[in-house]
Amino acid sequence: MSCEACRTIPPVVPQDYSPTGTYQTLADVTGPKDAVAGIVDIYDIFGMSSQTIQGADMLAARLNALVLIPDFFHGAAAQHDWVPADTEEKKQLLADLVANQASIPKNVDVLRQAIPVYETEFPSVKKWAALGLCWGGKVTVLASGPGTPFTVTGQVHPGRMDKADAEKLTIPHIVLASKDEPADAVTAYEEVFQGNGVGGYIETYQTMWHGWMGSRANLEEKESCAEFARGYAQVADFFEKYLQ
Repeated sequence: MSCEACRTIPPVVPQDYSPTGTYQTLADVTGPKDAVAGIVDIYDIFGMSSQTIQGADMLAARLNALVLIPDFFHGAAAQHDWVPADTEEKKQLLADLVANQASIPKNVDVLRQAIPVYETEFPSVKKWAALGLCWGGKVTVLASGPGTPFTVTGQVHPGRMDKADAEKLTIPHIVLASKDEPADAVTAYEEVFQGNGVGGYIETYQTMWHGWMGSRANLEEKESCAEFARGYAQVADFFEKYLQ
């Protein structure tokens, strides 16, 4: 599993959301197909959710960008009733997913290999960015080192934060953490950003929980809805500086 918070905090499931049952290489595409900026939006361990799609729509509208959500798991994302992982069966189901469809090293390679394909399919895009949510954040940061195909990247409520990942960054990177991320890991990232000369920003949303911008987003509560919107606006502002 991506982190302790993912194992213990159940996702929010909006009543009006029901998966289509159709899984393709790209699970969702939003924004103009002739955009000059493209963003790969990488979902959390629960795969596609209406909240993640809404966040992608906000980025597309704010930046006039093409936003792609690849279906890395091919429909095999973690199920809502696996969390909390309080039985041996649930623990095994999560472990199997992480070892197979959600393997981080495998999906870092998939992400890097996907960009040349997207460049062919969407030739108007001149610069690519990537945003990862929790599990997707780890994939994103690991794809942001030497030889990265991206101009700028970011992660929100990141999973498995490691200072070593930040030290390998070669492009600007934004991190929006929740109150559930380890404070020492957040501080370590901040220290790297202060001296790496690449460009980075990190902020902790002190009242928000792990997943507030992804599948655990509660858009029916006033404060969390506002912080959801603020988070995506903050990512858009950071990306805009480098995608123009």
